[in-house]
Amino acid sequence: MAALPIQPHPSRGAWNYTIHPVTGRPVDSQAATAHHSPDHARSQALEILSDPALTGTSRQELDALTTRLAPAQAAQTEQRCYQQRGGRRRRAPGAGSRPLLGDVDRILITIIYLRQVCSQKVMSEMLEVNPTSIGQAIAATRRLLEEHRHAVTPTMLRFSHPNDLLDYLDHGITVSRPRLPEVLSDPALTGISRQELQQLTERLALRQAAQTERRRHKRRGRQRLPGTRGGIFRHKITDAERVLAAVLSQRGVCTRRVLADLLDVSPRTIGNALLDVRPLLEQDGYAVAPAGRRFSTAAALLDFVNRQQDAPPTKTPR
Repeated sequence: MAALPIQPHPSRGAWNYTIHPVTGRPVDSQAATAHHSPDHARSQALEILSDPALTGTSRQELDALTTRLAPAQAAQTEQRCYQQRGGRRRRAPGAGSRPLLGDVDRILITIIYLRQVCSQKVMSEMLEVNPTSIGQAIAATRRLLEEHRHAVTPTMLRFSHPNDLLDYLDHGITVSRPRLPEVLSDPALTGISRQELQQLTERLALRQAAQTERRRHKRRGRQRLPGTRGGIFRHKITDAERVLAAVLSQRGVCTRRVLADLLDVSPRTIGNALLDVRPLLEQDGYAVAPAGRRFSTAAALLDFVNRQQDAPPTKTPR
């Protein structure tokens, strides 16, 4: 069907269309089928995900990492297969079905996930692979990266839909929040320097992680099962954004609804973040310095920050 010259009509084009005569050389049906096969689409999606703008590393460095991890991946795969079989191999290596994701692919999607470019759900849609398989591949490869002490630095880019990711690579368009936390952390809003805010966030990091684990333990009613992981996308907003929102709220800079509009979440999410972080701020001894101005809309707050940045620096009298 994809190879046919079909022209949909303006009204109900899903079934109301015209098939034009095929002109020129006849279409190779096998080539057309291969071009539109799931394997071909998956290889194209993997090529897109390997873009240095997403991985944070060049393709040569990614190939070198793949070569370095190849022996450990092979041993890990053999151990997993041995446990699944419950004994020694019965057939020669290479016999049987091949996995949808190869060793190189598993490293790539793990790096994309650890950089927090997108969630497992987005990669599942792009690769047409079951989310369970995506999660298992990331969990296994993540352990190898940790054993080899290969650190993956998260990026500020966030994509919640495959089309958003493609628009960013093709046209530089992003609908994520790449710089908004930096804007909101302006000292004119927080009352402290960016360095002090970063230090405050780092001091609260372990307490936030422990708080999250206590909540999940209470929800599960038991210990975490062996082999499971905490994940990367623990909240709809990051821990740093939660601290930033709590600081702005404590100072009375704006309402919860304004914070929700700025961070693109619901007011309930902001409320839950404030309930979690406010006690941590009190335990840390954070002194609240009331803001001199309160903003009722997100546009007014951003306009204030822009004017602050555009204003010429004041000269200190001698």
